[in-house]
Amino acid sequence: MSSKSNLKVSFLTWNIYQGFDVAPLFAASPQQIPVVVTQVFRQSLATNFPDRAEAIAKAIASEKPDLIGLQEAVQVKLVIPTFKTVTYDFINILLKALEERGLKYEVAARNNNAQAELPDSNGNLVKFLERDAILIRKDHKLDVKRRLEANFQTNLTVSLAGQPFTILRGWSSIDVKIDGQVFRMINTRLDPTAEAIRNAQAKEIIQGPANTSLPVVITGDLNAIPNSSTYNLFINAGFKDTWNKVGEGPGVTHEQSPDLLNAVSLLTERVDYILFKNGWKPIEAELVGEWQNDRTKTGLWPSDHAGVSANLRYRGSS
Repeated sequence: MSSKSNLKVSFLTWNIYQGFDVAPLFAASPQQIPVVVTQVFRQSLATNFPDRAEAIAKAIASEKPDLIGLQEAVQVKLVIPTFKTVTYDFINILLKALEERGLKYEVAARNNNAQAELPDSNGNLVKFLERDAILIRKDHKLDVKRRLEANFQTNLTVSLAGQPFTILRGWSSIDVKIDGQVFRMINTRLDPTAEAIRNAQAKEIIQGPANTSLPVVITGDLNAIPNSSTYNLFINAGFKDTWNKVGEGPGVTHEQSPDLLNAVSLLTERVDYILFKNGWKPIEAELVGEWQNDRTKTGLWPSDHAGVSANLRYRGSS
């Protein structure tokens, strides 16, 4: 890229919350699994992603980002043997909600992560697929030249229904060309529980898709606070933190109650980031979905995380 380039691009990252707490599943004995699966599925219905998607779309519409990094953009299926399969596809639901607001986005990349199939206590089967995705504005001159979707080699393994279960996570990236310029965007969600595994996953990104001379932006839920070992791995690799440069206030993004009905916001930590290197200059950064008036008509917070929006300008290598 020429040092005279003056390219402005807007990004948004948001963990949109899968809608339920998985911890009871991993704590359940094999005999308890059907009852717990029913409880977890009922919680996912109660947190009502179709309603939340409208609130998320409203917040996104206030920013109109060129590119969006989504985490926990899950797909849940209720397989009723004598009836049909009911599918809750969070990506499709959100795309529809955005389109209803006149915003046309499409999936530029998507990584499929952990998946499981478990019986409930009603004779049904619940299928779960955890995903992250990159959305791109269809009505802008953004040309995806290359995309990569991968799972991490290092992942946490726990017990589920008495059997070892690997919580597969991953990342996706796209190389985008606009006005003759090319940059790379990487989106991910790192392991929330084990620091050693989270750091190994961070290193896979740093040594993999982020190891490039292209201008790079990483969006994601890193599950790590500023100055933690995971955060510092990215900083020491040359990345800069957009919020530290142009954000106002603490910028906390994590986390509301699992039922999303807490009266007062419980956001106390900053774990969601837009990181950059190789010539970007941040212009502004804001949070979305963190105010009381962002809640749904039924009182649900849009997600258990707030999102982060930022505008960056590329001015060439400094």
